[in-house]
Amino acid sequence: MYYVYILKSGFDGKLYIGYTENLKRRVKEHKSGQVISTSKRLPIKLIMYEAYLVEADARAREKFFKTTRGKLQLKKQLSNFYKS
Repeated sequence: MYYVYILKSGFDGKLYIGYTENLKRRVKEHKSGQVISTSKRLPIKLIMYEAYLVEADARAREKFFKTTRGKLQLKKQLSNFYKS
């Protein structure tokens, strides 16, 4: 399986969008500060992920989520998360 995942920083509240083949390992790396792009934004929390059978589909979804339109869709999709 291939995963697109969304992390939220407890430091600045910003989202991080990533892709991986091993979700548990990758989230663990983020949480332990081993990933440069999130190491200064700890603590990090996994708030969403999607699983794909085909790698190209996962990469395309990650790329979409990083666009303005994709970020707007994420905000709508996670609207209840942001209300709590």
